[in-house]
Amino acid sequence: MPTRLPFGSLLVPVRQTSARLNAAKLAGYACAIVFLPVTPTAGDWAALPFGGLLRDLYQAKPRKPGDSVQLKVGPRAQTTLIAVCLADAGSTFQRLQAAGKLARTALDGEPDGIVISSQGCAKSALDATLNATIAALEAAAFRFATFKSTPGQHERLTHMEIVGTGKLPDLDLTLATAAGNNLARWLTALPPNTLDASGYRRLVQDLARHLGLGFKFYGEAQLKRLGAGAFLAVSQGNGTRDAGIIQLVYRRGVPTPGVAAGRAKARNSTSPLVSLVGKGICFDTGGTNLKTHKGMLDMHIDMEGSAVALGSLYALHALRSPLAVDCWLAITENRTGPLAYKPQDVVRAHNGTTIQVIHTDAEGRMVLADALSLAASTRPRAIIDYATLTGACVSALTERYSGAFTNRPEARDFIEAAGTSSGERVWCFPMDADFDSDLESSVADVLQCAVDGKGDHILAARFLNRFVPQDIAWLHLDLAAGSRHGGLAHISSEITGFGVRYTLDLLRRGWPAKAAGSAKATSS
Repeated sequence: MPTRLPFGSLLVPVRQTSARLNAAKLAGYACAIVFLPVTPTAGDWAALPFGGLLRDLYQAKPRKPGDSVQLKVGPRAQTTLIAVCLADAGSTFQRLQAAGKLARTALDGEPDGIVISSQGCAKSALDATLNATIAALEAAAFRFATFKSTPGQHERLTHMEIVGTGKLPDLDLTLATAAGNNLARWLTALPPNTLDASGYRRLVQDLARHLGLGFKFYGEAQLKRLGAGAFLAVSQGNGTRDAGIIQLVYRRGVPTPGVAAGRAKARNSTSPLVSLVGKGICFDTGGTNLKTHKGMLDMHIDMEGSAVALGSLYALHALRSPLAVDCWLAITENRTGPLAYKPQDVVRAHNGTTIQVIHTDAEGRMVLADALSLAASTRPRAIIDYATLTGACVSALTERYSGAFTNRPEARDFIEAAGTSSGERVWCFPMDADFDSDLESSVADVLQCAVDGKGDHILAARFLNRFVPQDIAWLHLDLAAGSRHGGLAHISSEITGFGVRYTLDLLRRGWPAKAAGSAKATSS
């Protein structure tokens, strides 16, 4: 069941105008959202169309931030008018959460267009809320791929307009990030017989052509020549020989039709500032250590780390970021069969490290090991990797936060601050060297994992740490929040695409250079 990337539907178009919200403007929309202060003045009500009716509903009981009232207005009551009590304060997560609830209400009637306005609101709080609202509406309006023989007939949201609020700061960032998140969620939700390794490769090639990115595919034969035995240990159990590691190269304003020997050709040969590395396990059976039925049921989403890396790259491209960025995707399945790797195998990774295999369902760290080593060989200043890696991280944090691990412990506050400001919250776990004693092997350089599951998220990070040279700033995100029943913040789908907003915020803050600077200032 082939499918194509939904480039034309990643976003609902948004325009900003100086027009006032009046009865004529309302008549052109099926839904309108108006933000108001907790206590609107008489002048606020007078400035709004149908202000008297809204005031009577609004003042029927005491209101608190986030409360809303709605009524049908217009000649044929064709417009749903929603008045929302604006929160003057609140974290980004709280604003996104409230915006997600509002988006579900606004889209309940399947409007084809939404107009958004305000009256009497403080600008800073209003700007933050408007950006959160647009992000929530873009996420809620996005449609996943469907394979139904007769898809249901649903009206699509086709346009949004922000009126009378002045130019909204960071709207471009909000839209680019929303597009990247939608792309990540769309890819993650695809069924595993559509997004198998070869199907994934074709989609990434389409993305590279569409965006003008450099593209290089390291197939199994080339990975064998490069000594990437950790990745190949996982892929050898597949029934098809289509697994591999993809490298994408983005340099602003410079088309990069191909990448040779792991680097961009000639004029694009500069090392990346940052490399994004993603775990792309298209389906995970657990391998020889086979998962149970329930444990395997949703393992088509075990490639979400790679989808988040791609979504982040897409958002950076949409913003025409000046950063030089590479993206590495470790794409394979983890199948079982006569050729599948097994406990007590000893394999050699790309950087020469020998690994004693303990559990074949710890395949994510195996494929990431070689992807990280290959990414490090291009000498980026920083690497960020993304993976739905361990159940231990979910047990530690639930699905509300994701785990962060870094070889720059002085930057922990910087890393967590990006989670707070983006609304995609992360928590930094310890990375002390003495954890390595739990991974000591008598026959190889390192154990793949410990026999017991204690602190597996930390031990996985310590294992991966071996494949990133210390002079490269490294951040590992264990995506505990990549999937959550009921969604998270402004995302209502179970697949959250967590990490795109976080990455954009972290890089815009200046990771890793400013993180090092702030740490030095703190310690001085």
